This record gives sequence, structure tokens and C-alpha cells, in this order.
Amino acid sequence: MPAVPALDLGPLHDLLSGRRVAVLTGAGISTDSGIPDYRSPDAPPRNPMTYQQFVGDPVFRQRYWARNHIGWRRMDASRPNAGHRALARLERAGVVTGLITQNVDLLHTKAGHRRVIDLHGSYLRVRCLACGAVISRFALADRLEAANPRFVDDLSLTGVEVAPDADAVIADTSSFRMVDCDRCGGMLKPDIVYFGESVPKDRVAAAFSMVDAADALVVAGSSLTVMSGLRFVRHAAKTGRPVVIINRGPTRGDELATLRVDSGCSPVLTALADSLTVAAVAS
Repeated sequence: MPAVPALDLGPLHDLLSGRRVAVLTGAGISTDSGIPDYRSPDAPPRNPMTYQQFVGDPVFRQRYWARNHIGWRRMDASRPNAGHRALARLERAGVVTGLITQNVDLLHTKAGHRRVIDLHGSYLRVRCLACGAVISRFALADRLEAANPRFVDDLSLTGVEVAPDADAVIADTSSFRMVDCDRCGGMLKPDIVYFGESVPKDRVAAAFSMVDAADALVVAGSSLTVMSGLRFVRHAAKTGRPVVIINRGPTRGDELATLRVDSGCSPVLTALADSLTVAAVAS
């Protein structure tokens, strides 16, 4: 499996030129938008909350909602970077035929990408685990503001970091009041797939179909540590589709890659969009 220098994109262009491309993205594509990732070489250690912790321990749940109460607005204010825009441009040119993202930040949609599968859900939706009702994060924010009128005012938010799951890193959450479903009183949970939770089967099936409809798979900004993303790389390789991995540092799928570019996503995807859209127009 050859690795090419970030600035030598000739082999990457040659491999993908004339092919329909499916894309799988991870947290590394959003770092240039100010959202940190989990596992890049310079990322600090993180311990994301598990599904079992969220549903089984009210203290964990209180901590999550308090931190999310700060963090989700920071994520909502984030904007697509050059990597997101490059992929949207490749879709408009007919090169990228579909995109699967492990991110919950909606930045691909904000960039204008149309065929997106949000594999792990979205920060903008909240679901009741009892009755299944779905509400927007904006609606929940109003209820949480009413229940915690001084919570934000009492915090020093200067330099607060927001993790990839919209979880703001704040220490004291003991005073935060949670709210339940206003329809049935059930437990509310972000419509996000937590660690230890399964991706809905219909969403997984749609993602596999997206890979099958393409001639190649490009992975951008994912270490492929978790199986939810790695399975698509394994599937592409098993079915004879070339796999390209663009990521800073090693990934769990490197041995399956046809080509690997050890670099940040934005410059590589921008250069790739420049070359492949010109080729698509010329053809």
C-alpha cells in the first residue's frame, strides 16, 4: 500500500479520474472548522460518554446535558471549511456520487452537499427514548434555558473547548436541571449514535448501497478506529473497489488502502477537486 506525499497528487488523480466516487468522512475533516477530533496525532485524550452511561446514570446524563447546553450552539455556529466545500464541488461535477459521514456537525449539508448519510445522527435533533417523539435542539434549548436561567451567566466560557459530539468541556455541572419529554415524561437523548449503541440498520444498508453504486471509496479524516466506518472500507476492498485514505497519521484501514495520503483534508481535497472537476468538464 503506497503512501504519497501530500503535494504529489498525481497518483491520486490518476486513480480516481473517470470513476464514480463514494466518500466516508470522520472528525478530521472538521478540524479546520474549529471542531477538534478524537484521535489525530496531536489530539488530547478523550473519553466520550457511552450509551450505557447516559441511560443508566442520572449524574452522567446531567453532565452531558449541561455541557451540551453550551456546546451545541458553538457547533451550530461552525461553518464548512475548504475540505467540505471541495467535496460539495466534486458532487456538483458528478465525481462524488454519495457521502457517508461519521460526524454529527452537519457541515457537509451546510456546504451544499446533497447526498449525505449522517451515519451517527445530527446534533440538531433530540429523541424521546420512551415514545419516540423527535424535537429540534432549538426547541429543547428554550426549555433548558427556562429551567436554568443563570447557568450560562455563572460560567466563564472564555476558551471553552467543544468536542466533536457538541460536548463543551466544563467542570461543574452539579446545579444543572434536566428536562424530560413534554409529551410522555420519558428520557430525552440527542439523536446521535453513542459509543456502545448500534447505528440503525436502514441507515447502514443505505450506506452500503452508496458504496456499491460507486467505483471507488475515499476516506477523509477518519482513523477508522470504530467498526461503524471501517466496515465500509472492508466492503469496498472485498468487492474490488480502490480505497483511498486521506488522514493525518495511521488508520485501522491502512492495510486495505490502494493509496494513502498522510495529510490534512482541506489542501488535498481542494487540489483534488481542482484537478478532477477540470477533467470531468473536459470529458
